[in-house]
Amino acid sequence: MAATDCYIVHEIYNGENAQDQFEYELEQALEAQYKYIVIEPTRIGDETARWITVGNCLHKTAVLSGTACLLTPLSLPVEYSRYVALPAGALSVACSALYGISWQFDPCCKYQVEYDSQKLSRLPLHTLTSSTPVVLVRRDDIHRKRLHNTIALAALAYCAKKIYELYAV
Repeated sequence: MAATDCYIVHEIYNGENAQDQFEYELEQALEAQYKYIVIEPTRIGDETARWITVGNCLHKTAVLSGTACLLTPLSLPVEYSRYVALPAGALSVACSALYGISWQFDPCCKYQVEYDSQKLSRLPLHTLTSSTPVVLVRRDDIHRKRLHNTIALAALAYCAKKIYELYAV
């Protein structure tokens, strides 16, 4: 692995503003688009991992609820399907919109937390002072964004059509 592939945010306390320095280093590493970012400071590592988990949850919720919205009319009788499909579609659109507003332009959305011990063994983790660092790996997220946006738009179109049909009569 090349030295430019991995950046380590070391847990070195130099004065009162150490936490701000850790956050600044992380921000710089994210913007430099390193393949791997190792975060030693526990607090900022945990916060970053939670932020990524929330983004993943929004993405999965948008995809699954949108899929439920689109497949419900195929599996339930017509008179009942709208009671499942419309709320599921609204949830999909809401999660996709929230993801787009809050995560789309955040450099963290390009990263996932790495848990695979085989991949972690290839990183220079032996130089760390922390026993539980958070390791981020950069992944292309264009396909996941396209997926949840496409499904959410299809769910929105279905919901708009069904609402029109309900109130046009």
